[in-house]
Amino acid sequence: MSNIRFRALETTLGRLPVKVVPPGGKVSDFYGVNVFNREAMQKYLPRDAYKAVMAAIEHGVSVDRKMADLIALGMKDWASSKGCTSYTHWFQPLTGLTAEKHDSFFELSDGKAIEHFSGNALAQQEPDASSFPSGGIRNTFEARGYTAWDPSSPAFIMESASGKTLCIPTIFVSYTGETLDNKAPLLKALHALDKAAVDVCQYFDKDVTKVIATLGVEQEYFLVDTALLNSRPDLLTTGRSLFGHSPAKGQQLEDHYFGSIPERVYAFMQDMETEAYKLGIPLKTRHNEVAPSQFECAPVFEEINLAVDHNALLMDLMEKVARRDNFKVLLHEKPYAGINGSGKHNNWSLSTNTGKNLLSPGSTPKSNLMFLTFFITTIKAVFEHADLMRASIASASNDHRLGANEAPPAIMSIFLGTQLSNVLDEIEQKVNDKKMTADEKTALKLDIGKIPEILLDNTDRNRTSPFAFTGNKFEFRAVGSSANCSNAMMVLNTIMANQLRKFKKEVDSLIDKGTKKDEAILKVLRQYIVDSKNIRFEGNGYSDEWVKEAKRRGLSNITTTPPALDAYVSKSSMKLFEEMSIFNHREVEARHEIMLETYIKKIQIESRVMGDLAINHIIPAAIHYQTTLAKNVEGLKSIGMKPDTMTTQIGMIMEISEHLGMIKTNVDKMIDARKKANKIEDIREKAIAYCDEVKSYFDTIRYHVDKLEIMVDDELWPLAKYRELVMIR
Repeated sequence: MSNIRFRALETTLGRLPVKVVPPGGKVSDFYGVNVFNREAMQKYLPRDAYKAVMAAIEHGVSVDRKMADLIALGMKDWASSKGCTSYTHWFQPLTGLTAEKHDSFFELSDGKAIEHFSGNALAQQEPDASSFPSGGIRNTFEARGYTAWDPSSPAFIMESASGKTLCIPTIFVSYTGETLDNKAPLLKALHALDKAAVDVCQYFDKDVTKVIATLGVEQEYFLVDTALLNSRPDLLTTGRSLFGHSPAKGQQLEDHYFGSIPERVYAFMQDMETEAYKLGIPLKTRHNEVAPSQFECAPVFEEINLAVDHNALLMDLMEKVARRDNFKVLLHEKPYAGINGSGKHNNWSLSTNTGKNLLSPGSTPKSNLMFLTFFITTIKAVFEHADLMRASIASASNDHRLGANEAPPAIMSIFLGTQLSNVLDEIEQKVNDKKMTADEKTALKLDIGKIPEILLDNTDRNRTSPFAFTGNKFEFRAVGSSANCSNAMMVLNTIMANQLRKFKKEVDSLIDKGTKKDEAILKVLRQYIVDSKNIRFEGNGYSDEWVKEAKRRGLSNITTTPPALDAYVSKSSMKLFEEMSIFNHREVEARHEIMLETYIKKIQIESRVMGDLAINHIIPAAIHYQTTLAKNVEGLKSIGMKPDTMTTQIGMIMEISEHLGMIKTNVDKMIDARKKANKIEDIREKAIAYCDEVKSYFDTIRYHVDKLEIMVDDELWPLAKYRELVMIR
């Protein structure tokens, strides 16, 4: 074993993590202590200021200047009582990460130091917009951009060893008004969905005045020891191992999933959960995932805007806590080849102000017709915009995960389960009074207004489905673990709002022509079932048969990111985004360009790291070992041994030479391909060149490096091996 790897393992053994002491005995004793929640607002805000915030949260009413000053004062007093000396507008630019610029409460007044926080400072700040991805919307000489307070997501305090900072969730827009972040479009989509869903709910329940999209995010991740990480420049720089031979024991025994959590990992989880609870992140579940050193945490369902903010905050929090506990969190979708990758399953549903889950079957015929309306409309929306859904989860890192090891394929399909599929088939066939068997637990009579209860949890699960119904929600399983899920949720809620608008228009048209309301609803739903039937699939999404069947059905199978992103700038998507007031033409094109640029840069970085490791680390180590073998052969010759008795050594020398030649040749070709790609001006063509030409050498180079790994003396091999990386001690 090489010295650097030995030292890394040695520092791991016997190491105790830094222990975080919870501020109370029970979670309920300290949950949300670092959040400016309703309880804190009631304590620190005047009554009128509190009402103004609640009106902004619940009804979207803007907060006037006078009230903003009072809210800022109360927020500052609360934060100061917790030890904060500074504040920041916390936002989510198009880097995929979060951003913050800290300012002190400190000001000078007549030469004296005071703490001050104004309504203007709360409501708006001005970060440099030219330094963030903008897709050409902002130039370097046009630097103005604005962050604006989002009252619907509460302010919180971020703690570190050296201090505390008040964080105010905000949107980020350019000087000319275009959105430059992930949050603003999501808020627009949620507003559009609320309006469209309420209008449809009025067919069934006049008391429904608000519909909220809810989200539960299952976050998968890997942990690796920090010391071992430092011996892997590829993991450190790109988040994934570009080289590495599969270990003798990976996940084949299926003994890690739900297994006993290692002590060091358990300590990390408790520390991370403690910090999350203080920030109001409602984590509920923790467990070992399928792959060794892979784990998962999941929260209670929340309103989507808050759930997205909490997940972005959680990813940042996980990184910070992991460093304390001598770990590195790997959020890349595929940090290790040959074992499961990581996803961020988005469990999506709709809830009304009356407490009704619109995707949960009810106990009366009317409530079940309401359920079927939103259920079938969701299917139709995904069918109509399947390529846009695929684009919403496209990234260089997610391309490695889709279609293997329990991750869904790139083909967008919907899994419903046998019973609900039968329900839709019966509606489609318009078979009256046909009863289902006792095993199917319910009967669906198609007499208008007489649809009995459809039982909850009547579906199995399909882990190969990108979009699956799981009882009272849809699970969008294709979202990648490193992604900010606001993009996928913006698309889903936008297409749903659009489809609900169309549904109401079609139903109202039939009613105006004299059709009874329930009959009109069912007639439109029946047509939706017929139109969208091709996207429903109950089988194995990994099978070759499904690829062929999907092609026959006219479903796209876009396996790489650059062509997948075309869906954003298609005529139908452009029309959708403009009609729903999510993006204008310029904003869509800018985001498309940013996504392509991000893809290019990530493949470029991986290519550079791969070339560096191969030329400066792998080849020298292999030559060193080859030289040792050659000296061994010469030594044996000097004592009179014949060449035919040294076939093993000679064969190894020749085999190493072959691998070295292939590595050097393909690295050179990869570099040439990169240089050619860099000269391409069109951003889409450049991204495709990086995908099809530059990246095409990755697997070949890796194959020969991994072959050398199992040949070269372990003591000489420069990189920590999989058997060391994935086994947490």
